[in-house]
Amino acid sequence: MTSLNWSYEGRNVLTGGPLTGTYRLRQFHFHWGQTDDQGSEHAVDGKKYASELHFIHWNADKYSNAAEASDKPDGLAIVTVFLKLGLCNENLKGVLKALDSVKTKGKQAPFSDFDPSSLLPEALDYWTYNGSLMHPPLHESVIWIILKEPITISSEQLAQFRTILSSDEGEAPCPILSNHRQPQLLKGRVVRG
Repeated sequence: MTSLNWSYEGRNVLTGGPLTGTYRLRQFHFHWGQTDDQGSEHAVDGKKYASELHFIHWNADKYSNAAEASDKPDGLAIVTVFLKLGLCNENLKGVLKALDSVKTKGKQAPFSDFDPSSLLPEALDYWTYNGSLMHPPLHESVIWIILKEPITISSEQLAQFRTILSSDEGEAPCPILSNHRQPQLLKGRVVRG
């Protein structure tokens, strides 16, 4: 297997593996479900995980920003990390603490001095396939890199994601209990490992 190089020493870049060129980190986000046994957008041999983390990168060698890259066949690379139910994950504490500051729609809070690679598993073995975005307009612009080794999240930590609100401050609270899409058919795509 070709190695996957992850550099967050002030550069926030991803190279190697199935990628040609340098992909720069744009953002990361989590997906979860209403219960602790569902929430991943991918499944492995039919098994779903409690949550899924996406690191969104754009091809910085060819495009000037993520928006420009979003509809190009080599525009985006999304590294996926599965989260399985287990012990409290110390590396998630900073993320979850920041969420307390942005409970309602439209809120922002500073989030600095965080190393995203702290959310990666020890082993970076992966599966990969070329696919689409998981939200409309579903551009076929993503090189998916699915890490085989999951990280842990406790039930209490997972519950914190479900306290985020889609309502504005002062409105009746409307928690986001689920934000994942069910796994889709491969539709002829080839998954390589």
